[in-house]
Amino acid sequence: MKTKYILSIFTACLFAACSLDYNPIDTYSDVTEGVTNDSVQVAFKDKAAVLSHRQTLLRLFRDGQEHWYQDILLLGDSHSDNAYAGSPNAETTPFEVNSIEGSNPNLKRDWNGHMGNVAKANKLIVNIDKVTDPSLSDAEKRQYKAEAKILRAMIYFDMVRIWGNVPLITTEAGDITSETIEEVYPAYFPPQTDALTIYKQIEEDLLEGLQYAPDNNPQDKTQFSKSVARALLAKMYAEKPLRDYDKVIQYADELAKDGFDLIPDFGDMFEVVLVDPNLPPSQANRAIDAKARNTRESIFEAQFSSNEGNWVTWMFGRPMENWDYYFTWPKWITPSRDLISAFNSEPGDKRYAQTVVFYACDWNIYYPAENYAFMYKTRSAYNSIIKLRYADILLLKAEALIAKDQYGEAATIINRTRNRAGLRNLPASASANKESILQAYLKERRLELALEGQRWFDLVRLDKVEEVMNAVFAKDEGRPAQVYPYTGLSYILPVPQDVIDQNPNLVQNPGY
Repeated sequence: MKTKYILSIFTACLFAACSLDYNPIDTYSDVTEGVTNDSVQVAFKDKAAVLSHRQTLLRLFRDGQEHWYQDILLLGDSHSDNAYAGSPNAETTPFEVNSIEGSNPNLKRDWNGHMGNVAKANKLIVNIDKVTDPSLSDAEKRQYKAEAKILRAMIYFDMVRIWGNVPLITTEAGDITSETIEEVYPAYFPPQTDALTIYKQIEEDLLEGLQYAPDNNPQDKTQFSKSVARALLAKMYAEKPLRDYDKVIQYADELAKDGFDLIPDFGDMFEVVLVDPNLPPSQANRAIDAKARNTRESIFEAQFSSNEGNWVTWMFGRPMENWDYYFTWPKWITPSRDLISAFNSEPGDKRYAQTVVFYACDWNIYYPAENYAFMYKTRSAYNSIIKLRYADILLLKAEALIAKDQYGEAATIINRTRNRAGLRNLPASASANKESILQAYLKERRLELALEGQRWFDLVRLDKVEEVMNAVFAKDEGRPAQVYPYTGLSYILPVPQDVIDQNPNLVQNPGY
């Protein structure tokens, strides 16, 4: 046991710029940026350093597309009935056949990416009050700290829904010296915290965000605003550990007061336009841009310009701005026949054409090569990637109303998204009892939010995983054979084994 302890400390030093013979003046660590005029080591030496780090935090959801977007789609849609893995390999196939293990490389990438982002948020939260630059006002300190806490809450909300018990880190680990080993060791190798405590920390962070974060800016939805906090609170209170459907309704209504609403045309969030239709075909890749950014429906989004386009678009299909770019290998997140069948059961649903597109390609894994289905919601490098949108929160209000036995009111909300999609109101029979309205609700969320990483979490939240997922393999002819049945232990994923190997205080989730 002692040997394992020493090896763990040695491993920590490799990754933490620490030394057992530590000189705080000439050793740089990622926690510090230099020294003040009085030779005091600090994280942020002035306001400019704070603003630079704040900008880093605002860009995390632009720059970390793999773990917060691409892999969330893999879990949310390919691990549900909405999509196949797309490109069969050791990373993706386990998600579609339910054979995920702790050795999965995506899980390691996602865990490390999320924990790295938590550390970046904590750096500002822990250190901003120590900044002595008089040009940084107390109001600015409160605002920037609140923004970082909203970010931390957003990260932990994803983590706790994926893994359940995870380490809760709200401080920074100091450098390890011979005198501080006993004190610092737990910070480098934290144990897991129970999910309820994680949710309480998320709640605390978001409520502080409501106090000091900026108001919603209709022209800039990339900010950690009060509205982002309200949206996350609504989503959090719908989850079982702190479930409070009255608060789901409260925060959904507050978002409406903030000015959020469904936009008239669903496609405006996902379509692209020709910037200059007169450009010759040879320059067509310059002619594409997102149709709209910062819509009234978008609460929080990552935005991309012609200078800094997102790269994930070519993971899913044809990039509209560069038609043949990397279109030589099977793409991820292939829409399932079961999802397409759900769309076709509602003739005239305008969302279908915005969600699924068919192209000819060079592979025939799930569909004939001449008519192959692709995910279509991120179709160019310049499309915004929307992390939070009002339709999601509005439908969660319908879920809350169903839980309160207010079926007619829930149906009224569901009809709002249906009507925008070109569909008629639900039949009266749909709101006749709890089971019928719940089925209508789940179907509506599925079609409205398809291929946005929501479906798996909906099934988990409403205890529908076994019912839905153990049945889909028999009715979806394109899905590979199921490896393991879904059980109550399937609701959370395994902790990455590499992470457990590095941290002796972590334990694997049951069932893995």
